[in-house]
Amino acid sequence: MAAMRAAVAAPRGLRRLFSTTTTSTFMPPPPSAAAPGREKADPSPNLFVSGLSKRTTTEKLREAFSQFGEVVNARVVTDRVSGYSKGFGFVRYATVEEAAKGIEGMDGKFLDGWVIFAEYARPRPPPGQPGQPMPPPYGQQY
Repeated sequence: MAAMRAAVAAPRGLRRLFSTTTTSTFMPPPPSAAAPGREKADPSPNLFVSGLSKRTTTEKLREAFSQFGEVVNARVVTDRVSGYSKGFGFVRYATVEEAAKGIEGMDGKFLDGWVIFAEYARPRPPPGQPGQPMPPPYGQQY
């Protein structure tokens, strides 16, 4: 009741803020639209895993993904100074089929209390490839 009185007594701009009827024309993007500029990677045995907890270790990552196939290599990328996880890692399976099972089984699942996302890893571009600016020399700015 007090909120209703406040809305009636409020200036016109604030009335819109307190209004329960919406006149907004906001339309969220369709769910199928991926992030612009990010194409999906081709299927490969190498997976990129994001959303990892700082407590996730390489052994835990390997153990979680090994139930879907033979894991050849697993690696959690860590900060050089603190040693904690940077929140992402890579898992390499023996075959592309096992990698597909790994994505299906672990994408959107919980690991160490965090929801993780698994997708095919994009290949690393060769150094000095056109389209990727080189950083300026040390001590200089653009």
